[in-house]
Amino acid sequence: MKRKALLTLIAMLTAMSLPIVATNPVKEWGQLQVQGTLLCSEKGQPVVLRGVSFGWHNIWPRFYNKGAVKWLKDDWHATVVRAAMGLMIEDNYLENPKFALSCVENVVKAAIQQGIYVIVDWHSHKMYTDEAVKFFDYISKKYGKHPNVIYEIFNEPVDDSWQSLKEYASAVIKAIRANDPDNVILVGCPHWDQDIHLVAGSPLRGFDNIMYTVHFYAATHGQQLRDRMVDAVKHGVPVFVSECAGMEASGNGPLNVEEWQRWIDTMEQLGISWVNWSISDKDETCSMILPRAKANGKWADDVLKKSGKLVRQFLRQYNP
Repeated sequence: MKRKALLTLIAMLTAMSLPIVATNPVKEWGQLQVQGTLLCSEKGQPVVLRGVSFGWHNIWPRFYNKGAVKWLKDDWHATVVRAAMGLMIEDNYLENPKFALSCVENVVKAAIQQGIYVIVDWHSHKMYTDEAVKFFDYISKKYGKHPNVIYEIFNEPVDDSWQSLKEYASAVIKAIRANDPDNVILVGCPHWDQDIHLVAGSPLRGFDNIMYTVHFYAATHGQQLRDRMVDAVKHGVPVFVSECAGMEASGNGPLNVEEWQRWIDTMEQLGISWVNWSISDKDETCSMILPRAKANGKWADDVLKKSGKLVRQFLRQYNP
């Protein structure tokens, strides 16, 4: 065989062995919808989104840029990213709304440009109903026409009862639906998004295209929470895991890769979408990037921490 023909054959075989990437998930799946417990495409086919969350905008604003979004889509094969707009710690949305909006909108615009989905996350542990209504009214008016957008209206409630959260959710959902009748809305549940059984016993009524969030950290949360999630799905609750990782719930400590894989296996079996925490550079296990990494992506392995390498590996494995 001539050298040129041999090189061509090798190149073809190499290309065949690489995973096929959905170059434009939004173009392929379109307007997402919830059917039963499943997230589905515009045509009604089940869809599982897999991606990553940026860290708090007010701590790691440097990563909130179009280059980072593009890299996560092209190299990590993320089909969804999450903009975590902080409502706590210094320089948060309540203190500096203009800065917060600029960070979030950078990510939203980049996701739209790149053809992937984007979760706008009200990243709070406390309830701010009036402020949330105003914020999501603004976001839904400006970006609701784009099928890329998913609204996460309360990151992790802690002490709020499910009844109070239902009242909060109803107010915020009504504000969104006045502008955007279609895009998916994610609703948090009590106790850091772990009391999904309460949702199963008394779900929201009168709204379409809503899902409920479960968050887990595999070195802390194991079979008990998984069983609770599985049981909720069996009772008809559509679940979206909008934040997860492999270490302890503190965000630190050792990774439990085996338990993490059990979670992934369960989510895949149930068709549950999942988003990993987080694109940040703090000295902690859950921060996936080293401080010397560039802000706009192009991250080689030597600037990824172990959790970052594993998340990238998982995404490239499960997002063909």
